[in-house]
Amino acid sequence: MNSLHIVFDWDGTLSFIRAGWGEVMLRQWLEFLPAANGESTENRSAMAHREIWALNGRPSIHQMERLGALVAERGGTPWPPDRYQDDFQERLGRLIRERTDSIRDGAHTADHYMVRGARAFLERFQAAGATLHIVSGTPRPAVSAEVDCLGVRGFFGERIHGPTGLTDTSFHKRHAIRSIIEAHGLDPVRSLVSFGDGAVEISETKLAAGRAIAVAADEEHWHSGRWDESKRQRLTEAGADYAIPDYHEPSGVWAWLGGVR
Repeated sequence: MNSLHIVFDWDGTLSFIRAGWGEVMLRQWLEFLPAANGESTENRSAMAHREIWALNGRPSIHQMERLGALVAERGGTPWPPDRYQDDFQERLGRLIRERTDSIRDGAHTADHYMVRGARAFLERFQAAGATLHIVSGTPRPAVSAEVDCLGVRGFFGERIHGPTGLTDTSFHKRHAIRSIIEAHGLDPVRSLVSFGDGAVEISETKLAAGRAIAVAADEEHWHSGRWDESKRQRLTEAGADYAIPDYHEPSGVWAWLGGVR
């Protein structure tokens, strides 16, 4: 196990600090996106939802670029992507601050804002000698701060990969995953496993010849053990080898990986 490198996405895979970001973004899009002729509110919402989730796992500036393109296609005058980004981050930032403040004030434990069973799962991998990484589409400084807030720095150290900032369009999980492989001289077939709730990290891990595990937690009912069936389907279609709703009962994962003592 000490030659195994485990890559985790952050938001929705380990952390719930940003849970609900999709709903925040959807509300933003519906405020800015003109309706097409004869289009119902329900159809416009469904279209926006598909567009947002098609880019899940990539930095949110790409979603803001797509929003601007759709506004223009529908006859509107779009803002520059970075202005949409600032607007989205202001909305999301209010939610994040409420949650991180509640940890610091003692109103909630850090584990309240983690996917069920995540901390014990990380502890078991660490004890087995695996090297753990985070690869996230969220800017690295923000992920790093949230890693400290949730008290999981000891699992990852500085092995956190992400965009340098909110308008960094050069970052891609493909490059991050391949840089891990190259930096550690890995045979990905034997030594690379990714856990994620987005199609990007799943598909990129498979393209790199690693093993990919879908984490399809229900982000509306935290710690319930329920599957998000739409997420599960998307990740299966992206090529996931195995799927779990959370980390609460990991025996199946350990068996599938060949055993972790």
